[in-house]
Amino acid sequence: MMNDIDFMMEALKEAENALAKSEVPVGAVVVKDGEIIARGHNLRETLKDPTAHAEIIAIRESASHLGRWRLNDCTIYVTLEPCAMCAGAMILARIQRLVYGASDPKAGAVDSLMKILSDKRLNHQVEVVSGVLAKECGEILRDLFSSRRK
Repeated sequence: MMNDIDFMMEALKEAENALAKSEVPVGAVVVKDGEIIARGHNLRETLKDPTAHAEIIAIRESASHLGRWRLNDCTIYVTLEPCAMCAGAMILARIQRLVYGASDPKAGAVDSLMKILSDKRLNHQVEVVSGVLAKECGEILRDLFSSRRK
């Protein structure tokens, strides 16, 4: 049986797919009943679409796969703390649980800048586990931005 670390390793593979396409390396997988039902990685540059974040792509694929928009029995694994748009999409999709790797002090809307997923004023809250493979998830991003600065 796969666990949070195993699924985060799969999300890291998606981040590597993004990197291979010269995208910011963020990856996501959605899991239902212990099985990956959807994968996504950043495609903003490829698709020329500001909403083409890994999480949005994986959420859309999950809804299509299940034939419904409510993903209340799903967990999403993401290599980077989600932004406000992606956290909002998780609320709207009724995602049960989020597991993320690296924190994002500049745009993170789960723990860093805002706490959208735990806001009691909203009609749904998402269980959050943070820091799973944080070092590995952060390294792929640091390596990219360090190489771009050179």
